Amino acid sequence: MKLAVRNLENEEVGDIDLADEVFGLPVRRDILARVVNWQLAKRRAGTHKTKGISEIQGTTKKPYRQKGTGRARQGSLRSPQFRGGARIFGPVVRSHAFSLQKKVRKLGLKTALSAKQREGRLVVIDAARVGEAKTKALRARFETLDWNSVLIIDGPALDENFVRAARNLPRVDVLPQQGANVYDILRRDTLVLTREAVQHLEARLK
Repeated sequence: MKLAVRNLENEEVGDIDLADEVFGLPVRRDILARVVNWQLAKRRAGTHKTKGISEIQGTTKKPYRQKGTGRARQGSLRSPQFRGGARIFGPVVRSHAFSLQKKVRKLGLKTALSAKQREGRLVVIDAARVGEAKTKALRARFETLDWNSVLIIDGPALDENFVRAARNLPRVDVLPQQGANVYDILRRDTLVLTREAVQHLEARLK
């Protein structure tokens, strides 16, 4: 399929052929959900922790005798029913990551790219470069292009001036092609690819 190529001044500077096997797949919501859940689970810190009964400070003495008090029998003041006691089956430090097949992850990325193309929210530009790192000037260009929530994916090497100008803009992300992922593509309204990014992504996903 053909798509017009624009520059940052919103001028059409040519066109590009997009591979159907990367940008023309049907949208699979189940695949997208699986990949997003895998990504979010992998980045969870997993540092939540509560104390078990062996970690609570306190005496091991029996609070009172077993019989004759009229109260329920107790063996420890560190038990969960007492204030300051343990928590039974509480969370422990662990990894929430789980494995996902490479072919599913690859299909998820191709499906996310195809979904943006199908919605008309995929834009290809010739290059993501600016002469100087001025956030105000870049914001004005984005307003002209009507980019309010945008992910920009460039080739392997990013332009330092462009990255510095864009990093203070809200809802604007800039990634190299090797960092392209399903979650970041779906969380922004518009996906912007450079010519170089398209070439690398097609070589990587075909």
